[in-house]
Amino acid sequence: MTLSGKTAVVTGGSRGIGRTISLKLAEMGAFVYVNYVNRSEAAEETVSQIEKIGGSAAVVGFDVADFNATQDVFKSIIKEKSAVDILINNAGITRDGLVARMKEMDWDAVLDTNLKGAFICAKAAIKPMMKNRWGRIVNISSVVGFSGNGGQVNYASAKAGMVGLTKSLARECASRMITVNCVAPGYIVTEMTENMDESVRDKMLGEIPMATLGEPEDVAAAVCYLVSEEAGYVTGQTIHVNGGMYM
Repeated sequence: MTLSGKTAVVTGGSRGIGRTISLKLAEMGAFVYVNYVNRSEAAEETVSQIEKIGGSAAVVGFDVADFNATQDVFKSIIKEKSAVDILINNAGITRDGLVARMKEMDWDAVLDTNLKGAFICAKAAIKPMMKNRWGRIVNISSVVGFSGNGGQVNYASAKAGMVGLTKSLARECASRMITVNCVAPGYIVTEMTENMDESVRDKMLGEIPMATLGEPEDVAAAVCYLVSEEAGYVTGQTIHVNGGMYM
């Protein structure tokens, strides 16, 4: 599978799953724009790792929930590269809490970044994709968007909403040879899970039939398939990467 000559934008690409996706896309030959909001040094480190493996990348700082800022950045990328061929909507935040105690601002922040941000980025990328009659959009959802999770009503709602966004956009764009798909990770090894209390970790593992956490590479592999030519006839679908946690 090769992405030589393609331009990719990975939102939230500076660390964790986003960093691994950025690295894998670069390995396949894409020029990768690594998005960040607050941690520029993490994004720069991702670009450095890409360059070490012979890939090409650049850092782009913008808040996906900011419509005007996002549009401006995409316009600049499209002017330079002629199109954004691949968009990975990975940026996400959490503001966990029970509904009875959840502040309105915590609901709004999560929905604005995790769901509205995906819409804003897709809107910015879609016209050049249509013009070129080729494009790949992959939205990173979550297992909790399907199963729900206590204390995460905002996060689960946003991730479930991404599935509806995926299906609807896939129908709108299919005739222009643009595919739109979703990847829904389960519990993946990240900075958060590595620092988790052992009892909480054990409880988590008890919910997974494979009895182990996934790796960022597992998610990136699904993304790489969906953006490849081999997946040209796959659209509107969700690939679950969760060790059997949700079936």
